[in-house]
Amino acid sequence: MPASRRVAILGGIRIPFCRNNTAYFGIGNLGLSTIVLGGLVEKFQLQGQVLGEVAMGAVLKHSSDFNLAREATLSSGLSPHTPGLTLQRACGTGLDSLITVANKIAVGQIEVGAGGGSDTTSDVPIAVNKKLRHRLLELNRARTFGERVKAVLKGFSFGEFKPEFPGVAEPRTGKSMGESCEDMAKTWQISREDQDRLAYESHQKAAAAYARGFYADLVMPLRGLDKDNILRPDTSLEKLATLKPAFDKRSGKGTLTAGNSTNLSDGASVALLSSEQWAHDNNREIQAYLLDAQVAAVDFVAGEGLLMAPAWAVAQLLKRNNLSLQDFDFYEIHEAFAAQVLCTLKAWESEEFCTTKLGMDGALGAIDRSKLNVVGSSLALGHPFAATGARIVATAAKLLKEKGQGRVLISICTAGGMGVAAIVER
Repeated sequence: MPASRRVAILGGIRIPFCRNNTAYFGIGNLGLSTIVLGGLVEKFQLQGQVLGEVAMGAVLKHSSDFNLAREATLSSGLSPHTPGLTLQRACGTGLDSLITVANKIAVGQIEVGAGGGSDTTSDVPIAVNKKLRHRLLELNRARTFGERVKAVLKGFSFGEFKPEFPGVAEPRTGKSMGESCEDMAKTWQISREDQDRLAYESHQKAAAAYARGFYADLVMPLRGLDKDNILRPDTSLEKLATLKPAFDKRSGKGTLTAGNSTNLSDGASVALLSSEQWAHDNNREIQAYLLDAQVAAVDFVAGEGLLMAPAWAVAQLLKRNNLSLQDFDFYEIHEAFAAQVLCTLKAWESEEFCTTKLGMDGALGAIDRSKLNVVGSSLALGHPFAATGARIVATAAKLLKEKGQGRVLISICTAGGMGVAAIVER
């Protein structure tokens, strides 16, 4: 994209997102992906049909999930002739999956496809200790009894049985995403009060959207849940203000808390894309179009801010499409942390940042905050890493369907100092 054919968004579906170790405990990524893809098949009556591609992924996945998308496809009700592509770009996985499918549609390689992702932090891949792993590999290559005994016993200690859990720190900085975002909040002087207010508004908007039925056809019930169990419509600014800092606990200046940061959560989502001709031939309603997308990366090791890459991605996307930041009816900015959203908004308003970092003639400017995440976002709904992208795309398409016309800007930050942005229009 941009390309010769427009890419239609026909809609999407997800399961309720929930806190880890609650409703979905015991369901792995394959189970979550299969369930949500089966829900898409049911919603759009795709039983036995061949799609050009199903692209899905997960961030925290077991080695046995290497063929996740294809295995989920085979159990979804789609034709077994439908190929599956498994990919990963941290929190941008779901959106990148859809971009991959959209590009194939745009250039005429396929006519219809689905993209999305799943993640569970209730079933993380736990590895054996590095020393034990090396020992087992030595045992596997041993050819004689003596070599086997040596591989098993030489230098052995019971400490080797200590398992290794997935790391939460960036290997080049040693900092978690929360710690890095705390640094960003200090750099951009984002207050605790502003972060708590954005979190509070996310819960209120999401609760109101559920109450008016916005999510009725976007969320399929599972295990007794018909809405996200992270959602707290009864929270208040006073309650949020009582929470202690979660990442900077010693300096007395920490502002990120469990309330204004996303919870560890489980879930899955998927969306259906097609060419206009396929939609017409199959009598499918087109909700919106995926116009264009952009990925960017920053040198976070040098101090550019681990989660600031969406600022670059959006600037590049706007320039290519000859649009201003204000040319949108809605803004769907992923709320990994309230501070991340606020840092990005403040960067776009900064003439110095936009000229020195983004190479622009002036600031991108401010957005109308009443158009931001109008039906809630990740702070209220949850953030199963690879599931967020398709949730946002399906949300954007439905918002434009309701409005009848318009344009949505999507922005997602990811680990590794990357960001993904997209434009949806109707």
